[in-house]
Amino acid sequence: MVIMWEYMKNPIMAALDVSDERSALDLAEKIRPFVGGFKIGSELFVSAGPNLIKALSKFERKIFLDLKFHDIPNTVHGAVASAVRLGVDLLTVHAFGGSQMIRSAVSAARSAALSMGRPVPTVLAVTMLTSLNETDLEELGVNDSPKEFVRRLAGLALKAGAGGVVCSPLEIDELRQSYGSDFTIVAPGIRFVKTAEDDQKRTMNPSEALKAGADWIVVGRPIYQTHDPASAAKSILDMITE
Repeated sequence: MVIMWEYMKNPIMAALDVSDERSALDLAEKIRPFVGGFKIGSELFVSAGPNLIKALSKFERKIFLDLKFHDIPNTVHGAVASAVRLGVDLLTVHAFGGSQMIRSAVSAARSAALSMGRPVPTVLAVTMLTSLNETDLEELGVNDSPKEFVRRLAGLALKAGAGGVVCSPLEIDELRQSYGSDFTIVAPGIRFVKTAEDDQKRTMNPSEALKAGADWIVVGRPIYQTHDPASAAKSILDMITE
């Protein structure tokens, strides 16, 4: 059976991990028909700034601001409110910032959105970066396995009111079993082939990640590092719709 994705149901969140606004808009224009949203990370946001978010809104796709706020609650409250006023649909904070910080972020997102008369963005808590593994946790003094650590941080974040979490595809099934389906899971670390120079350590292919229970899959290098990003994005969409 072939499922035809409407763009609002398309789970591909394309990472615009390029260095300037012109490159980001050119990339967005090419891949727009085959993705459901665009992720803006630190490199691009520092380079292009808030105006990029407004420029991307013309493409009518979800906008995911992935700046991973991690600071004292008051500072994060202000940062999240400012992000919401830009018009983003999803944004990230670090779960390791603690429950008080997460509650402050959720409160800021809600109050800023309501004051603007727009839907409340989804506040996502980043659990454990996909570039880390069990050895890295040991180096940081964490005795949990990656799955245990992610489960614990996800539970803290959801209890504090986060609308979802960011985790590697390898932890999705564990989180769905522990906490159910009533929250959003965004999965980075989407790869077809693992290469030695890749800094992503906990990966899965797109179909596997969605089957495990991801709502969104973040795809960056497999799209933007190809000679034909549109064709690459279409191939991923074809894979997950068959």
